Amino acid sequence: MQHFTRILAVAAALVAGVMIAGPSHAAEKGKVHHIAMHVDQNDKAVMNLVLNNVENLMDAYQAKGETVEIEVVAYGPGLTMLRDDKSPVKGRLETIKKRAFPSKVTYSACGNTMAKAEKKEGHPIKIVSEARVVPGGVVRLTELQEQGWAYIKP
Repeated sequence: MQHFTRILAVAAALVAGVMIAGPSHAAEKGKVHHIAMHVDQNDKAVMNLVLNNVENLMDAYQAKGETVEIEVVAYGPGLTMLRDDKSPVKGRLETIKKRAFPSKVTYSACGNTMAKAEKKEGHPIKIVSEARVVPGGVVRLTELQEQGWAYIKP
């Protein structure tokens, strides 16, 4: 009888462990990943590589029932990616932003780079409507990393 009681106690502990572990596994399903990437080259191939990575990340995590927040920061020569007048990937930026839900994609343009380009070119620089301006590209990347975001360099 004592042996039977021990078996019941072990079985109860195992069932309780499964019940406790169950919700933890389910919580992983709703996990949100945070990934920062940058573009610092005026190179269409690099820009497309970054956008391919963005789409692959969204697809992979959505297939697992998870979401991902991705921020692409463009600075220096890479600002061309987000320029309304010159972006060679303008259409893809819009397409990716629209299909991201429930994930989130943010495009950030470096304000320092924009100011230098405006001074050099003698006119305001307009960025694509899907993007926003941040004060400094490398500052933004630093902030994201300090908040625990993964950093992917193309």
